[in-house]
Amino acid sequence: MTKVEQHVIKPKSEYYTMLLDFCHLSKNLYNHANFIVRQEFIKNNNWLRYNELNNLCKSDLDYPDYKCMPTAQCAQQTLKLLDKSWSSFFKSVKDYKKNKGKYLGKPNLPKYLSKDGYLILTLTNQNCKLIDSYIKFPKCFNHFKIKTKIDSCSKLQQVRIVPKLNYLIVEVVYKIDKEVKPRLDNKRYLSIDLGISNFAAITNNFGLKPIIVNGNGLKSMNKYYNKQLAKYQSLAKTVNKLDTTKRIQRLHNKRHFKMHDAIHKISSYIIKYANENYVSKIIIGYNKSWKNKSKLNKLVNQTFVQIPYLSFIEKLKYKAESLGIELITVNEAYTSGTSFFDNELATAEFYNKDRRIYRGLFKTNTGVLVNADINASLQILKQVSSDAFKECQEVQGLVLNPVKINII
Repeated sequence: MTKVEQHVIKPKSEYYTMLLDFCHLSKNLYNHANFIVRQEFIKNNNWLRYNELNNLCKSDLDYPDYKCMPTAQCAQQTLKLLDKSWSSFFKSVKDYKKNKGKYLGKPNLPKYLSKDGYLILTLTNQNCKLIDSYIKFPKCFNHFKIKTKIDSCSKLQQVRIVPKLNYLIVEVVYKIDKEVKPRLDNKRYLSIDLGISNFAAITNNFGLKPIIVNGNGLKSMNKYYNKQLAKYQSLAKTVNKLDTTKRIQRLHNKRHFKMHDAIHKISSYIIKYANENYVSKIIIGYNKSWKNKSKLNKLVNQTFVQIPYLSFIEKLKYKAESLGIELITVNEAYTSGTSFFDNELATAEFYNKDRRIYRGLFKTNTGVLVNADINASLQILKQVSSDAFKECQEVQGLVLNPVKINII
């Protein structure tokens, strides 16, 4: 099992400037190598792969970006990153010809990074060593080291220095020699419908009351952030004629860390709940393009777009996999406008938005009022296992009285 430990390096650190310079050198090498690959492809329709590109950059005396890197392994990792970008480009072009509807436009060649920008710097376990609970770096890092919680039984894989807005994140990637076997399918499932006021509507097929995770904390966080951002951007424009200031950057950072902490807590609660109830599968509704051209009103849309749902799903997934629980994502289209209690499928044929009396309430064909998000969550579960419920009446009483909890 591979895990990541993160360490934040702030500008006040004595090593911040040095590490940021290394990330800038990584960007220079990336752009230099990308220029070589682009020119070869445009002129000769030939794709330079990693090995050939590595030899060209290493021997280039006019532009010694390769030799300026902290170590040769760092330079090689940057070139491998570029090679992956080109590989993704060719795969996208090939898929675009078959499925144009999946894309907003034709894939473009990998672009150059900003001249004043930065790029991730990757060090392998040949450069970094785990010694006495510390990660020790090469000599060119001027005795830089990081205290880690990784034990001696874990195997260090690599260390990544990731540049952010006005801070750096050092990601320590390590592997634990622990084999996690997937749980046997015991037909005990959880289903999750994501939303805004109700961040997560959690249902099950084994008789427990549905749970709604209150999303008002996230909404409040976003509202405060946007209000303060508008205030300080206006002051920066009128007083200093600037687009951003240190105060605005601190505001961005504060919001990012608070949001990151919140989705960690929510995902941990759900995994703990699933583990205590011997769940073998978690099904979650997600639509890849649901934030594109959202038709919600301005205030709701602002909150919806800024909540990192995909990051939440990724955290939920790795925590579930660490316990052998399978996480499945399904398309949540039509689940909110079709009725679980009338045995309707989540398709356009049965979709009728008029049954949504208002955003939180759904009216079945027999006139029963149920929580709209709980109904959608049950429809999501039914997409994976149509026989998960023997009779709809088994859950009707529970759906009418979901439990709402506050985690943040």
